[in-house]
Amino acid sequence: MAKLKLRSSQWIVDEHNSIIIGKGRAEILENIERTGSINQAAKAMKMSYKAVWSKIKATEKHLNTAIVHADRKEGTRLSEEGKELLEKYRLLKEKCMSVDDKIFSRIFD
Repeated sequence: MAKLKLRSSQWIVDEHNSIIIGKGRAEILENIERTGSINQAAKAMKMSYKAVWSKIKATEKHLNTAIVHADRKEGTRLSEEGKELLEKYRLLKEKCMSVDDKIFSRIFD
């Protein structure tokens, strides 16, 4: 029998199940952090600038705070709130996967 492994995803949603952050939005923030550009982040993810900007704006609207600062001279960067959101999501994902892996092992091993 092939070795099985678990893949799971975490999404943080509001009361209407609208996504605040998940794997895709975290990747957007990571790419903005890495490239300093929404446009470059969009290209890296094979998405349109408009789609990326729309996801950022939707998250900002839900949180009622800016997670990205776009400046023509200084480039684009995550705000402190954006950095905190990304770090909390990474920590949540790490903790969830650790627990998920233990449960998976107990059931499937």
